[in-house]
Amino acid sequence: MKKLLYAIAVSATIFTGCSKDEDDEIPTKVPVVGEITGDITANRTLAFGNYTLKGIVKIQSGVTLTIEAGSTFTADKTDGDDGLVVLNGGKLIANGTADNPIVLTEKSKVGGSWNGIIMYGDAPIVNSAAPGVQTSNSEDGLLLPYGGSNTAHNGGSLKYVRVEYAGRVITTNSKEQNGFSFYSVGSGTVLENLVSYKGNDDGFEFYGGTVSAKNLISYGNADDAFDWQDGWRGQDNTNWFAYQTGVGNYGMEVEAKSVNNAFWPKVTNITLKRAAGTTTEAQSEIQLDAFQFKAEGNGDYSNIVIDGYNSQTTPTALVGGAVQIKDLVTYDHQVTTGKIKLTNVKVTNTPTLFIAGATTFTVNAASFGANWTISTTATGASLTKGKWATVDGVDLLANL
Repeated sequence: MKKLLYAIAVSATIFTGCSKDEDDEIPTKVPVVGEITGDITANRTLAFGNYTLKGIVKIQSGVTLTIEAGSTFTADKTDGDDGLVVLNGGKLIANGTADNPIVLTEKSKVGGSWNGIIMYGDAPIVNSAAPGVQTSNSEDGLLLPYGGSNTAHNGGSLKYVRVEYAGRVITTNSKEQNGFSFYSVGSGTVLENLVSYKGNDDGFEFYGGTVSAKNLISYGNADDAFDWQDGWRGQDNTNWFAYQTGVGNYGMEVEAKSVNNAFWPKVTNITLKRAAGTTTEAQSEIQLDAFQFKAEGNGDYSNIVIDGYNSQTTPTALVGGAVQIKDLVTYDHQVTTGKIKLTNVKVTNTPTLFIAGATTFTVNAASFGANWTISTTATGASLTKGKWATVDGVDLLANL
């Protein structure tokens, strides 16, 4: 027995005394296995592990859910609606790393199989021309109110988080979800290095609010890569990459609920690419432009790469282009007054630059004046490869 104890002690000494330079193997942390379901009503930390996401999990107001890096959550569409919801006043701390992202996926790997991540806040929105604090009800089927005056609302921190196969649509415009849905989320919230992969609706949608987002990938989502409404006004957005493949509508759909705002969002370093053969959803309006502005949508966008927004012949013959202005009011109030800025833009494989959504007006470079500038040196988004941007061995940044 003494010899055995001595041998163990010697072995421990040798192990702890080794350095990384000697290429010793470091024991791998074993993931826990568990299930997350129901309301989160007390502060909780989920250790690194593989979890089943069952039902609509709601983080209640005043409660923080923390998720350790490298964790995976798998929903199953056969058990009904699944989703992760952060209610106003609740916080989600989900900070992965480039090599250990936090992944939320679905068992069948079919787009539209679950509800994605939905976050609520009380930052400002607009929904009418009336003055004062504006509110609205969500279109995710929960019909929860959002909006307020708290510009610094803090819903937590999401870093290196990937959402796969979300975007469940039950009834268009009344019960539909995206990869990430941000309802009046405020500037105190951190959104960095996020991926929305092959969902059935938008990759990212902002419903008003003041939050900004950095290093976003919207890959293969069947509706718009990026979408916002309700007067979203994030000011510190950078490095957005959209790759539309298979089925996809707009690269960016921009609107403001028909309110002529004195403010607008700002996004720098944008790459919008559409793979050859990508078709639109079978709907009547033009839906294959890199940018579409409507209902008083505006914004300041710079260092932009647009590629592959060609016309299509099936399922409907549609003209593709770089920029569409959908309605005359948006043209009059936003384009001609300089509230839509598109500067340092590189356009390839996109024969048509401008499209008017009606016959009552014409859009061209002169419409924008100095707020439209073409460049051959624009670089677009700059993102670092890694496990966070790799799905089933596919590098999502290969086409960047």
